[in-house]
Amino acid sequence: MSEWIRCPICGSKTRLQIRKDTELKNFPLFCPKCKQETLINVKELNIIVIQEPDAQTQSR
Repeated sequence: MSEWIRCPICGSKTRLQIRKDTELKNFPLFCPKCKQETLINVKELNIIVIQEPDAQTQSR
């Protein structure tokens, strides 16, 4: 049995399916509806969104 991965931003289905034994680490998930890319980890059908730190400006 497999499940569709849903976009963590807008909630719509993406083009990817995962199974119970699927493992992804630092996977760039792209949503065709909202055009956003999100880094995720997947293990045993649990999807964890990786929050990227905001870019810091370099001071001189």
